[in-house]
Amino acid sequence: MQSRKPREILHSKRGNLQYLEHCRVLVKEGRVLFLRAEKGQKENAYWNIPVANTTAVLLGTGTSITQAAVRMMAEAGVMIGFCGGGGTPLISSTEVEWFSPQSEYRPTEYVQAWLKFWFDDRKRLQIARFFQSKRIEFLKAIWGKDSRFKEYGFDVEDMRLDRAFAAHQQHAKNAENVTQLLTAEGRLAKELYKHAANATGQQGFVRDPDKTDLANQFLSHGNYLAYGSAATCLWCLGIPHGFAVMHGKTRRGALVFDVADLVKDAIILPLAFIASAEGLLEREFREECLEAMTRHQSLDFMFDVVKAAAQRGDAMPGGEAMP
Repeated sequence: MQSRKPREILHSKRGNLQYLEHCRVLVKEGRVLFLRAEKGQKENAYWNIPVANTTAVLLGTGTSITQAAVRMMAEAGVMIGFCGGGGTPLISSTEVEWFSPQSEYRPTEYVQAWLKFWFDDRKRLQIARFFQSKRIEFLKAIWGKDSRFKEYGFDVEDMRLDRAFAAHQQHAKNAENVTQLLTAEGRLAKELYKHAANATGQQGFVRDPDKTDLANQFLSHGNYLAYGSAATCLWCLGIPHGFAVMHGKTRRGALVFDVADLVKDAIILPLAFIASAEGLLEREFREECLEAMTRHQSLDFMFDVVKAAAQRGDAMPGGEAMP
């Protein structure tokens, strides 16, 4: 019996991003499953992967996947990434890259609009500023309503945070090039890390992906979950990962970083510090991240911002950037 193509669910409405380790991914009876040998059990245990409702799958330590499983996931539009233990780093060195389904029927309107502004430095700077404004807008919206974040002091009504946001918006507005904009972003990141560390009793925190403290590990892990969503968004809209507006022209996956940054500060950052303060396991932290990303519709937000940016850039008059 021929397997049917999985029922389509809009990527912006999908609820799953899977991380798997120490298992084999295969197709059985027309479904994508992962198989894991359970201690003390004579037979292997199988679990279903709901590919029609999945945006991305990260394959960690000790995994293998069959060609049939890749084919079925590709038909459902699932992004696949191989990574180290715990979901980080992606095996593709320092870049964020994914095995993307090879569909010839993705839209072209967004990449055409994107390229109309991307080759003009001034227009690209305008879109980078737009990303920064949306990033702050999303953070304020989430921190303003999430009771778990407020419980730990992640509150947009905090005077110090309010000043940091206002200063960042002014620096972004005055930035004459992307380098200055990245410097402003770095200042804001330090303020947010400092606030998060103080709020959760982890004073003296320094962001370093190579450090082994829980906060740094959780930040790296959570960021890669956001990268999976960002890669899915860009693939669906047909925009190559190399056409970044913030992270430069030297990294092939740079636009993934740009899009993931729209939601990282709002969701991943507070959860990483809260989870480390509570001593959560990596699996528990990952579940909290995915639940929060779904609850706050982070993937929907990415789609909305990238589409708006393409349309905004397309509307800019030739030879002169919009004010």
